[in-house]
This record gives sequence, structure tokens and C-alpha cells, in this order.
Amino acid sequence: MSEAKTSGRPAVFLDRDGVVNQAVVRRGMPYPPASVHELVLAEGAVQAIADLSAAGYVCVVVTNQPDIARGSSSWDTVWAIHQAIAAQTALRHFYVCPHDDASACCCRKPLPGLLLQAAAELGLDLSRSYLVGDRWRDMAAAEGAGVPSFFVDHGWQERRPERWDWRVHSLAEAATLILSRPISEKQHEKSK
Repeated sequence: MSEAKTSGRPAVFLDRDGVVNQAVVRRGMPYPPASVHELVLAEGAVQAIADLSAAGYVCVVVTNQPDIARGSSSWDTVWAIHQAIAAQTALRHFYVCPHDDASACCCRKPLPGLLLQAAAELGLDLSRSYLVGDRWRDMAAAEGAGVPSFFVDHGWQERRPERWDWRVHSLAEAATLILSRPISEKQHEKSK
């Protein structure tokens, strides 16, 4: 994988399930929609993505989809969901890790591989970018890529992130905070 550029367009990296769209919750745990029919965009996500795009940010989905490796989903299903999201939003860039932890790949969050790949391929400036995610793996990937993070805290009954820069309740709230600052300003406010 090539080194990410340090100059270029700023980005907002978005986890998919629980950020762009609602996760399907079972026993307090989030799961991806099993089909386009289960897809429900998160409240305010369409406008948040439009506003970020209009402000000059490249919005990029970076998502783990281990159900592909586990055989309980397929590439066709994942891409159909992405096409449905793209039809309703300004999102055009989707980076997917189809592996499970056993694969020991470099693209599965908590590793920053998807962010670095997107930055290299799309000419993105990580130093002016952000990540919005809802799980510890997202926050760790952001930290590994040197990208400030917004933790969308749904209160899932699972491992919590150790670090994040801002805790919010939605992508819409994160977008409001991102847009309230100059696009060139780097953020280093750490929270626990």
C-alpha cells in the first residue's frame, strides 16, 4: 500500500453501520442490514453528508463487513446497499474490508489500512481530515492514521473505545462541529 499524501483534499471518513445508516440492533449489539430492505439512513445523515461535501470535504465510507468472510453476506449484498446509499446521498467512495479477524489483513479496522488506501487513491490530506465512527475499531483506526475522531456513542453493550477527540450522538452533530471550524485547522483535543 502506498504512503498517504500529506497535501490534497480534506476528507471525512465515515463508518457505515451506525453512522451513515442505522445499525440493526439485537440484544444491545449492532449489526449491518442484511439487505437493502433493512437499510434505513441515520437521521440527518443525508443533509450532513451534503453539507460536508459542499464545504469541500471528500466523504468516504470505510467499513468492515466481516459477514462476507463468514459467509452470512455477499459482495453483491454489500454493493447493493452501497448503491442504495449512493442513490440517496452525496456519497460516492466506499472502501470495504471483507475479512474477519482471523485473516490478519491490514485493511480491517482497528488498523488504518482503509483510510490510508483511500487517502493514497483519492489524493486526500489526512492532516486536514476527520473520522466519524461508532465503535472502538473506528477510533483506533483513526488514531493509527493520525486523523481526529468523532465517537458516535450509541451505548452499545460492547467494548468501548479508549480514546476519541469528540463524543457525539450522530453524524449530523459531528458535521456541525466539523463545519464550525476552518477547513485548514488541525484538531488535537483529546478526550477520554
